[in-house]
Amino acid sequence: MPFQTETSAGGIVYKILPTTDNRQPTTLWLITQHSQNKGWGFPKGLVGDKVRNESMDIAALREVEEEGGVRAKMISKLKEPVSYMYTFQKTLIKKTVHYFLMEYISGDPKNHDWEMMDAKFVTAEEVEKTLTYKSDKEAFAAALSYKITEEKKGK
Repeated sequence: MPFQTETSAGGIVYKILPTTDNRQPTTLWLITQHSQNKGWGFPKGLVGDKVRNESMDIAALREVEEEGGVRAKMISKLKEPVSYMYTFQKTLIKKTVHYFLMEYISGDPKNHDWEMMDAKFVTAEEVEKTLTYKSDKEAFAAALSYKITEEKKGK
C-alpha cells in the first residue's frame, strides 16, 4: 500500500458570552462536522495546499474561516501536535495536525464551506460528548488546560 505524510493546521476556537449579572461568563467552542466522513472535530486543513510556503498559523486561521465560517485571533500554539493514520484511495496517510488556541472575532458558523456539513458553537461539555476522534479529544483537553492556566495568571 502506498504511504504518504500530511501536515495540517487548525484552530480550537472559543467565544466568551458576556453576562449582565455577576455570574461567570459562558465559554463556547467551535466544532465542525465533515461532509464526507460525518465525524465531528475542529476546523483544520493542509498547510500550503493553496498558498506556497504558507505558515502554519496562517493556514490555521484560513481553515477556521473556510470550514468554521468565523474569523479568529491567535492566542497560542498548542505544544504537542496530534498525529493519526487513515486510508484514502488505497493510500495510507500519516497526518500530523498542529492546533492553535484561538479567540472568536466575528462571523457565523453557518457560513462554513462545502467540506463541512455543519459548524456550531457549543459548551465544553457538549464538545467532549460530540467529538468523534481521540486525537481531537486530546487536543481539546490541552486547549482547555492552557486556557484555564492563562486565566489564572490573569491574561
